[in-house]
Amino acid sequence: MDDIFVGRLMSDSIHTVTPDTLVEDAADVMRDNSIGSVVVVDENGHLEGILTNTDFVTIVAKSKPKAQTTVERYMTTDVVTTTAQESIRDVADAMLEHGFHHMPVVDDDDNVIGMITTTDLASYISTVQTPSPA
Repeated sequence: MDDIFVGRLMSDSIHTVTPDTLVEDAADVMRDNSIGSVVVVDENGHLEGILTNTDFVTIVAKSKPKAQTTVERYMTTDVVTTTAQESIRDVADAMLEHGFHHMPVVDDDDNVIGMITTTDLASYISTVQTPSPA
C-alpha cells in the first residue's frame, strides 16, 4: 500500500467555536452538523483546544442544574495536531497511541485547516485493494 498524506483524506469543512462559547451552543453545532468534535480557536483562528462528544459525558455527569458553562472549562488544551503533509500511517499510529478519534490539521502558523478522523482513515482503508491469495 502506497503511503498517502493527510491532506488527501482530511476534511477541510471544520466547525470552530471560541473558548467562551457555551457548551450547549457547541453541542448544537455538533448535533446540527452530525460531527463528533469542534475545534476551539481564538479570535485569530489559532488552535486553543478541541471539544469532542466524549467530553460531553463528563459535562453531563458533572452538570447539576443546567448552568451557563463555557467550552473553556471542558476542552482539551494539550491538543496533538498534524499537518497536511504528514503520512496517514504516522497519524494513525498517533491516534491509536493516544486513543484519539479526531486530530486537527494545522498549517505552519498553527491555524486549523482541517480535521482527520478515524472515519476518514477507515474509509480510505476500505477502498484499498489488496491482492487475492493465489
